[in-house]
Amino acid sequence: MILSPGRGYAFVHAPKTGGTAMALALEARAMADDILIGDTPKARRRRGRLKGAQTAGRLWKHSTLRDVRGLIPDSVLDALVPVTLVRNPWDRMVSYYHWLKDQSFEHPAVGRAKMSGFADFVMDAEVGEGFRRNPYASYVAGGRDPIFLRLEHLDTDLAPFSALLGFDLMLPMANRSVRIRDWRGYYDDATQKRVADICAQDISAFSYSFDPGEPA
Repeated sequence: MILSPGRGYAFVHAPKTGGTAMALALEARAMADDILIGDTPKARRRRGRLKGAQTAGRLWKHSTLRDVRGLIPDSVLDALVPVTLVRNPWDRMVSYYHWLKDQSFEHPAVGRAKMSGFADFVMDAEVGEGFRRNPYASYVAGGRDPIFLRLEHLDTDLAPFSALLGFDLMLPMANRSVRIRDWRGYYDDATQKRVADICAQDISAFSYSFDPGEPA
């Protein structure tokens, strides 16, 4: 997450959407008073600024806009334009699964991915509830009308954010998991329908479909 009163935006990093690349691009042009939360190099160097902060929720790279209430005055936070990346949910699920399998820290989701095939992981009740409970809109709720950036359409969706920033962003590659790029081969009918169900809000909001290029 990045809060930039100077440039008027709050970048909120929803998991497995390309947010690390965005955070790196933004922190490369960060202003002196920008608040960076996460594990990118500049965010780590500025971590001391967060010590003792009293906030509504957890401060970490995937904090929601509501989580950071209290970090800066409400009047300042409410003036920022929330920005977040979104991604095709079927693609995101594959990325999430492979990323978890590569991790070594202790967390129920990591253990679930390491012990399960992809189909069992998708059908898992806890995994499903996590996606259902946290649609993209929930990350930027409680503030101004957000800018949503579809990962698949950054060439057009970045325009309003670039206008706000006053410069064009160049996004590096970061945190890419080792996997087949076309997600469709990972799915059977049951798992395809499962993602359609648990991510229905995101699919509807951003007109995603299982087959790229086809309308939802």
